[in-house]
Amino acid sequence: MDEILFLAHRVPWPPDRGDKIRSYHILQHLRRLAPVHVGAFADDARDLGFTDQFSEGLASTHIELRHKPQWLAGVEALVQGTPISLRSFASRSAQQWVNERLASGCISHIYCFSSQMAQYVPPSFTGQFVMDFVDVDSAKFDSYALDGSVLMRLIYQREGRLLEQFETEVARRAHSTLFASAAEADLFRKRSGAQNVHVVGNGIDTDFYDPTAAFKTLHPPYADPLIIFTGQMDYRPNIEAVTAFATDTMPIIRASIPEATFAIVGRNPSAAVNALSALPGVQVTGAVDDIRSWLAAADVVVAPLRTARGVQNKILEAMAMAKPVIASPPAAEGIYAQPGSHFFVEQDAAGEAARVCALLNSPAEMQRIGQAARAHVIAHYSWQTQLAPLGGLLNASVKTDPSAVAP
Repeated sequence: MDEILFLAHRVPWPPDRGDKIRSYHILQHLRRLAPVHVGAFADDARDLGFTDQFSEGLASTHIELRHKPQWLAGVEALVQGTPISLRSFASRSAQQWVNERLASGCISHIYCFSSQMAQYVPPSFTGQFVMDFVDVDSAKFDSYALDGSVLMRLIYQREGRLLEQFETEVARRAHSTLFASAAEADLFRKRSGAQNVHVVGNGIDTDFYDPTAAFKTLHPPYADPLIIFTGQMDYRPNIEAVTAFATDTMPIIRASIPEATFAIVGRNPSAAVNALSALPGVQVTGAVDDIRSWLAAADVVVAPLRTARGVQNKILEAMAMAKPVIASPPAAEGIYAQPGSHFFVEQDAAGEAARVCALLNSPAEMQRIGQAARAHVIAHYSWQTQLAPLGGLLNASVKTDPSAVAP
């Protein structure tokens, strides 16, 4: 192996949201194999401000602020007959940087993280091409097309159809195609017919997500009992999840436990999410300094997503913090754990409310399920275990040089 080109739709630093956590740990793993060049986009000035810190120890970097308006990406996509998702991440300067790296002759492997970045891999590349889709993006848009206005349904149908065609074509070119869960891998095989499909799961840092670790507790402490949801709160599936829980599930819970509070914890809450704070027993925090403070304070953590792809890191984080988790079937699909033993899976608002109330009325059961959850995550979800297949997929052996690990 010579050198690796790592392409990501978001700069993998800081690792403070689901996709960035996965890309960060994969990047650290790759750095133990060979020198790595990283090309990625920053969502905002905050992420762009970490460029110097992130770039230390890498062979080279190209971190670009993504500022193309969605309407412009839509127009370009219509003219070119391509998915909007691709045009949103299309950049001449990024392509030029990739071309320069490849022209140097030093790149033997390309690791592409997220389908949007596959457009930068030229068909002429003869080295090893690993495509990490993480989950099946086209299926997400198919699900979006099931409701909403007629116009939006048509847009989502088009996006799902064209993106599925693109994913299938990319899988034909790639030497290995990766997904974060077996369910996503199976779905992609059925949709694309691809055979070079492998599962490389997500892990969790159980030393960081440890209820006995040193972190600040909430001050003043929140009311007891506390139910929380964590996530990026401008992301549609998260918005839909907390809206349904706040409007449908919380009234049932508060009818039995009037003092129960539901806290929606995560950065960039949309206007719709902020509006939920007007409901009885619902609070919206926005960005927080340390998510562990909220997880430690919670009695129950919920993940009632009606649309979910891949592995929900929010569930693994809560389980690692020894908290009882109640998930919807879509959110639970990518989690290797036993419902009833390590977490709970409920179908609808009535089931969620009944399970929350049962747990809040049984501290011993909350403690039992929380302890079992943490033990299970420690046993099965270390990053070392989850990323072990990468060395074989890249036809390389992992080096043990500690200087190759980024801060």
